[in-house]
Amino acid sequence: MSDKPVIGFIGVGLMGHGMAKNIVEKGYPLVIKGNRNRQPVDDLVGRGATEVATPREMAEQCDIIHLCLSNSPQIEAVYAGEDGLLAGARPGLIVIDTSTADPTSTMRLAEALAEKGGSLVDAPLGRTPKEAEAGTLDAMVGASPEDFAKVLPVIECWAGNINHVGETGAGHKMKLLMNLIAMSYAALYAEATVLGAKVGISPQTVQKVIGSSRLSNGFFDTFMNYTVDRNKDAHKFSIANAAKDVRYANAMAADAGALTLIASATRQYFSHVEAIGHGEDYVPWIGDHIGRLNGIDMEAEVAKGN
Repeated sequence: MSDKPVIGFIGVGLMGHGMAKNIVEKGYPLVIKGNRNRQPVDDLVGRGATEVATPREMAEQCDIIHLCLSNSPQIEAVYAGEDGLLAGARPGLIVIDTSTADPTSTMRLAEALAEKGGSLVDAPLGRTPKEAEAGTLDAMVGASPEDFAKVLPVIECWAGNINHVGETGAGHKMKLLMNLIAMSYAALYAEATVLGAKVGISPQTVQKVIGSSRLSNGFFDTFMNYTVDRNKDAHKFSIANAAKDVRYANAMAADAGALTLIASATRQYFSHVEAIGHGEDYVPWIGDHIGRLNGIDMEAEVAKGN
C-alpha cells in the first residue's frame, strides 16, 4: 500500500497527458477523469491509473487534484453541480489548477473550496507538450507556504523550473503577464517581419540579423521556425487560447486601473484572427494573417528569399 497521497487529474490533453504520466511513473496512485479523446486516457490506465466518471467521484477519492483545462468557464463547470468537485470535497483536499485562468474566478473558487475545508493552489504552466512529456515544465505557483510545501513533491514530478510567486491567485496573475509578453512578442515579430517584406527585407534576413543579436530569445527562434522554416508544429498553441489569455490580461489590467496600450493592441490582433475563423491556427501563423492584411503572401516571400 502506497503512503503517497492519491492524485487526481482532470484534463489529460496535450499538456495534461505528459504531466499525469510523470506522476504515475513516480509511484503516485493516480485517478483520472476520461474524455472523448480516449487515446491519452487509455494510455494512462495502461500505466496504472484508475478512471472515474465525475469530478465528485475524484474528490471523494483523492488528496490532491490537478486541473489542466482551457479556460475559466470550463474550470467553473468542473466545480459546480451535484457531480462537481465541490460536491465531493472534504477537509484537506487540495486542488492544483494548472490552467491559464481568470484570477477573479480563481479567487471565487478558492473561497468556495475553503468553505468545504479544502484549498486551491494555482500553478499554471510554461513551455510546451514536449516538456510536459519530459517532466521539465515551468510552474509559477500561488499558494500558502503550508500548501506549497505539501504539493511541491508532486509538482516536481512534472516541472523542472518551479517558482513560488505568492499566495493563491498570484500564479494565475503571473501566467497572464508571461503570456501577455509572449503574445505581444508574436504580434511584434509578425508585424516587423511583414514590414520587412514590404520594404524588401526578406524573412530570412530578419531571422539571421535578429537571431544573431542580443534581441534574440527562445520565443523568437520558435516563431521564426514557422515563419521561415514553415514548420507548422513549431509552437502548438492555438490563436483561440492566446486570444483568451490576452483578454484575461486586459481584464486584469482594467480591474487594476492600469494603462496597457500594448496589451490592447495585442488583443486586437489575436481577436481579429479568431473572428475571421482561424482560432485553431497556431500562434506563429499570425504572421501569415498580418501579411494578408498588408497584401503580402509570407510563404511566397520566404520562397523568394531562398
